[in-house]
Amino acid sequence: MPASSPLVELNALTKTYREGDQDRTVLRDVSLHLDRGAFSVLMGRSGAGKSTLLNLISGIDLPTSGRIRIGGTDLTEKSETERTKFRRTNIGFVFQSFNLISTLTVAENVRLPLELAGNTPRADHDRAQAMLDRVGLADRADAFPDRLSGGEQQRVAVARALTHDPLLVLADEPTGNLDYETGQAVLTLLGDLVRDTDTTLLVATHDPEVLPRADRVLHLHGGTLHEEVPEYVGASR
Repeated sequence: MPASSPLVELNALTKTYREGDQDRTVLRDVSLHLDRGAFSVLMGRSGAGKSTLLNLISGIDLPTSGRIRIGGTDLTEKSETERTKFRRTNIGFVFQSFNLISTLTVAENVRLPLELAGNTPRADHDRAQAMLDRVGLADRADAFPDRLSGGEQQRVAVARALTHDPLLVLADEPTGNLDYETGQAVLTLLGDLVRDTDTTLLVATHDPEVLPRADRVLHLHGGTLHEEVPEYVGASR
């Protein structure tokens, strides 16, 4: 796609789940374009549909109706296997609960996206070490996740999310399990890394401390999406 084209294009997304004998609509006619390199925040209360929207954008789930295009690829036309391959190559994830594999070392966790993408072992090792150096954890490469603090684990998760140079990083409540200072440090790190690499970032959260770092603030309420442009957006960039 041309660099000027939006990286993420959501057109009239609706997602409805069957619960017993009734349908529950979580998202209603959601449309959104995200530019390349943009840092966007998705706000909404618990249960508002933030995680559902991230699952649709990543191709983990499909909408009931509507279209999803990432980098020009229409995920709604792809099979589950094709969406999985696309996700492994083009999307990075940061989760509230870190989601590190306890039986793998820090370096092995960071190398995992590269291995899934079929990179060579030497390239995997060098890239993982470089990313751990970027997040200040090169000296913990051989440690296991349970030996790290929460903030350190989330820094490993950030390194893992970016190690395969994804087009898009999706972060779901990345500061939810961290204290204030540690959460701010992780947000700064994540924001700096994605801006350095011109990666598009979408953070789903209910934490207002994220807002000054964002280019755009989106709100999910009642299944619909609205944009807010307060003065403090982008103030901490």
